[in-house]
Amino acid sequence: MTASRRLDDTPAPSSLLLAIVAAVGMATIGVISRKTGLPAENITFYRLGLGAAFLLAYLALVGRTAGLRALPGRSVVLSGALLAAFILFYVQAMNYTRMANAILMIYLAPVVASVAAHFLWAETLGARQTALIGIALLGFAMMQEFHIELSGGEDAKGLGFALLAMLAYAGFILCNRRLPRHLDDRTCAFWQLAVGALVILPFALWQPQGLSAAAWQWPWLLAAGVLPGFVALLCAVMAIHRLPTALYGTLAYCEPVAVVIFGWTLFGEAMGPLPLAGCGLILASGMVQAWLSAPQTAPRPA
Repeated sequence: MTASRRLDDTPAPSSLLLAIVAAVGMATIGVISRKTGLPAENITFYRLGLGAAFLLAYLALVGRTAGLRALPGRSVVLSGALLAAFILFYVQAMNYTRMANAILMIYLAPVVASVAAHFLWAETLGARQTALIGIALLGFAMMQEFHIELSGGEDAKGLGFALLAMLAYAGFILCNRRLPRHLDDRTCAFWQLAVGALVILPFALWQPQGLSAAAWQWPWLLAAGVLPGFVALLCAVMAIHRLPTALYGTLAYCEPVAVVIFGWTLFGEAMGPLPLAGCGLILASGMVQAWLSAPQTAPRPA
């Protein structure tokens, strides 16, 4: 956050657009995974690896490579490994269950991170935050129509992978909150992508086909590196620096909305009234939580 940015100023439309592009771009990974049909390990590697390559080219273009001369610290390496685990389990989840189920389970991660921070670092968890956590959990129960099949079916596997993705994402959030403040966001993002790609590489190579893909799949893999891997990430970093925390946190919830729309329009994953109401509760809870978690700024003197 730069000192020159005034949080009480009206945000520029371009800044709002950056946040929306970031959210929708992140949501495209589910579509790419479904269209290619490749193993989750391959999708994860190409999203992270190509994303790191494009981000490195961008840093070289704008003359910001000086920060890459020092190796990343342990916290950055750990966050990169958690990023790889999050994407891997998220893609796996969407192979077994509805895209809406996967993304909205994952968007419980900020809730889990808040509870974990309360016990790990004694961060305050007030009555309003506790109530919002309860509302989000109620919304998830409504999405499942108050029952979850655990008989070993495809949906149960998908929810299991979504749970693992959510826990990895919560860990990623907690790690990012403890990163050294002197790190440049874009440099840190590059190291996280690069470390994540290296972590997932052995698992991708272990697949029968390795990293190979059919000719028609390569444009989709390139899109995985360009859209969610690079463009969405870069737009997110730029939007975070230009927008108030609460406003960016609210606009980030365009991602699950986009995932639900993609699942409905592209793959016929319609939702009934009760799951839709649960979806709304989760989104509303997250948006209010974003506003409550935002740092309060003192009014400027007249």
